[in-house]
Amino acid sequence: MTNPLTRVRKKGAVVLLALLCSQGATVLPSNAQATLRIGAIPDQNPERLNRRYGQLAEELSDTLKVPVRYVPVSNYPAAVSAFRTGSLDLVWFGGLTGVQARLQTPGAQVLAQRAIDEKFQSVFIANTSAGLKPFSNIDGLKGLKGKRFTFGSESSTSGRLMPQHFLAKAGVTPKQFAGGQAGFSGSHDATIALVQSGSYQAGALNELVWDVAVKNGKVDPSKVKMIWKTPPYVDYHWLARPNLDQRFGKGFTSKVQKVILGLRPTNSRQASILKLFSAKVFIPAQESEYKPIEDVARQLGKVR
Repeated sequence: MTNPLTRVRKKGAVVLLALLCSQGATVLPSNAQATLRIGAIPDQNPERLNRRYGQLAEELSDTLKVPVRYVPVSNYPAAVSAFRTGSLDLVWFGGLTGVQARLQTPGAQVLAQRAIDEKFQSVFIANTSAGLKPFSNIDGLKGLKGKRFTFGSESSTSGRLMPQHFLAKAGVTPKQFAGGQAGFSGSHDATIALVQSGSYQAGALNELVWDVAVKNGKVDPSKVKMIWKTPPYVDYHWLARPNLDQRFGKGFTSKVQKVILGLRPTNSRQASILKLFSAKVFIPAQESEYKPIEDVARQLGKVR
């Protein structure tokens, strides 16, 4: 049975609308304009993410001359899954989720990172009532044994993977925390809130989120403080699906990369976007830079 098609006129152009076929699938006309769907791991509160990616979607749409839509996801694994299935075309991943996404989506291309992502860091924080003092040597992490401790998301690079890596180097395992395990707050700002409230005595998170929270007065220094900053590692980056040139035209992936790398603080909207990313500029990035993250992820059983 042939799928029924209805012709309608919209703004003087004939558009073919596909109706559901008997199997429940939607057949789109071959000349339908594709929408570039961007996404990100939900590492901060939704309001900030909506502003960040909403403004970026407008910039990309105006520059690339294609519809661009920000599609929120519920958690880190959902971002990886949506990228694999093609529900998301361009995603701002952390180091770990980017590795997972590339392994599941052969041909995906690393486009860019912020200059700060070349040498990213996590911070360990503690409730002031926990009796933990700031330290400079990694061995100070041994003081977290027996404490109520929380990571961020289970798939976070800066909120779980690398903090757990450094804990392991100090001889501390999650089983040695109070209750025999660590908690998972789900996001960096949630980690701050939980440690500040005393629900957890200590936690680890993205240094940038901590710095922004301190700057914006969201941290009460009488209740929570930073006790250690990790050595640097590579982290966040933009990842594009391998089929964008087929969908949008030859050279489209390079055009997307050029727009991202061309964001400048001298343009008002671009300046706002960069500020929301806590970035001065974006710089080119290579897949090979993330090999150390993949190695740590394999050691901790986060990828196979």
